[in-house]
Formats: sequence, C-alpha cells, structure tokens
Amino acid sequence: MPTHLLPVPPRRRSLPVVVLFTALVTVGAAPPASAAGVPPDPRPTAVVALGDSAASGEGAGDYEAGTRGEGGNWCHRSPAAYVHRSALAEVAVNLACSGAGAEHVAFGAAVHHTEGSQAQRLVEVARRHQVRAVTLQVGANDEPDLSGVAVACIRAFLDLREPGCRTTVGPGWADRLGAVAPRIEAAARDVRAAMSEAGYPPDGYAFVLLSYAAPGSEAMPAWHAVQGCPYSRPDAGWARTDAFPQLAATIGAVAERVGARFLDLTRLAEGREACTGPLRDEWQRRLTVDPRTLVQGALDTAGRHLFQESFHPTAAAHTAIAGCLREFVGGTAARTACVPGRDGTAHPEVAA
Repeated sequence: MPTHLLPVPPRRRSLPVVVLFTALVTVGAAPPASAAGVPPDPRPTAVVALGDSAASGEGAGDYEAGTRGEGGNWCHRSPAAYVHRSALAEVAVNLACSGAGAEHVAFGAAVHHTEGSQAQRLVEVARRHQVRAVTLQVGANDEPDLSGVAVACIRAFLDLREPGCRTTVGPGWADRLGAVAPRIEAAARDVRAAMSEAGYPPDGYAFVLLSYAAPGSEAMPAWHAVQGCPYSRPDAGWARTDAFPQLAATIGAVAERVGARFLDLTRLAEGREACTGPLRDEWQRRLTVDPRTLVQGALDTAGRHLFQESFHPTAAAHTAIAGCLREFVGGTAARTACVPGRDGTAHPEVAA
C-alpha cells in the first residue's frame, strides 16, 4: 500500500526516554530480519506475463526492438502491455509472444517466432527475481482459432452466398473448447512446475489466468463495414454473447482445477468495442488490412503481420486491464470480471 494511503495514528504524548528504555528491556525489541538469521532478499520484485498476443501487447503498438521481425521474431511485445502498467512489482517481465499457443508456454521443444518454452524461461526469471505475480493468457491460437473465426465472419459478410460464422463455427464451438481445455491446463500446470523448480511454494505468489475481451458488438452504425468492421451484426452479437463468454468459462474452469485465480476480460471493452464509437475512444483495434485481400489469402508477409494487430486491445485498454488486475491481485477474491467503470477505466466487478 502506498505510504500516503496508510492510516494516520492518533497523536499521543511522547513517553520519557527512561520509560521507553525500560519497556524495551522488559518486553524485548524484535531484532531486524538479518539479526534473526534471515537476511532480506536482495532480488528485485517482479511480475511476469506469459501467453499470446493478448498479453504481449499486440495492437498496443511501439513494439520492443527484437520483437518486430528481427531474425524472424514477431512476438510484438509492447511497452504498453498490461504487465508493464500493473505496478505490481519493481520489475515487469513480458514472456508472452503474439501467435503463441499453449504448447509454446508449456515445457517442451516447441519453438515460436524463434523463442522456446515460456515456462522454461520463467524458471530463470523467477530465480533472478522475487516473483510476486504470474499471469497467463493463452488458448486463442489453439482450437478456438480466433483469427480464423474472424476471417470466417468477414468472408461471410463479403460473400452473401456464405452463411454467417455463427452458423458455420457456432455448432462446433463447444467441441473446440473441449479440445483446448486440456492444453490450457497442461500449460498452467507447467507454469506451476516452473515456479516450484525455482523454489516457490504454490501460495508464494499470485497466479492469475485471464480470458479475452470481446472485440466487437452488434451495436455498430450502418456504415461499420467501411470503418474497419466488415462483419454482420448477428455474427458480432454471437461472438460477444456466446463465443467469448463460453471461452472464458472454459479458462475459468481450468484456473479452478490448477488452483489459480481467474480474471474474466470478456466485458472489458463493453461500449468501447471496435466500430461502436469514436475511434479515439475505442479499446479494440479495427481491421488493419484490406478485407478482400485477407479472405483471398493474398496478403504478403508485411500484410499478414499487420493483420496480427486487428481486433486486439489498444494501449488504453491495456492500461484499463492493468488497473483492474492490480485491484484484483491486491484483493482476496478467487475470481471476478473486469468491467468498465464510470471513471473511464475498468475495475473488478462487485458481486451483487
């Protein structure tokens, strides 16, 4: 707690020095930690983020050198990512990588954008720091294939002969979630194992799983397609009210099984989704490439990496997530949802 928020004790009369000395001799003053044989830990405190583009900061811009395609690394880590704005520790470490799947978080030989296991790298980070909190946001690039779903929704909008994605993807959505659940769980258990290997007990740090913010809404104006949201209102409504909440429920169940806390971001951008208001106020990026080129599979390399930014939280959204995460970790609830507040940010939802 910041010192300026600590309660101020009532003023009392100062006791004579003799009385204070007598009390210390009689009762015994507690020695400093080092005198008691437990030296203070000199390592800086840290908060660590693992996962995919939602955690790396894809869409927030200003990506860190070394993650902008250099040597094949397109992890797109942004200094605006929520881990860097959470103020949960002295140091923020972002191991998340755009496009990563659960296998890239877990232990193993899988390599993504030139980088190996995030859990393995977590071991080293946790040894060099006092890790106070670890976040995990993963699963979107596995069976749910949220990018593929977006393409299906856009294709259906551009070609009236194509049924809506709620019709083509919706019936098999539960099966996709059933398939991804064990993958997310395996990754989460490897995160636990990594922390254990680094010497941390399960209750020695906060472990938080996060879901994904619904990027769109059926509350779009008539000209939404030319503004960067070329999908139908019914499909957007299905994603907002069915697909993303069901994915969140799946991740929340995994969190419970592995003894982690859960922060649901589904409603984070409610009222600020892509194409629902002035661009400057939105918390989700709009489509960043030509939709016809996208569905035709004709994007060049630069275009494909530009598409990565589409329908991801903006820098402002990451700031909101960071504040909500900070409040959540500082509290005692095992699970909650981040919802927009009247103050223009987001906060953990208060149970009725």
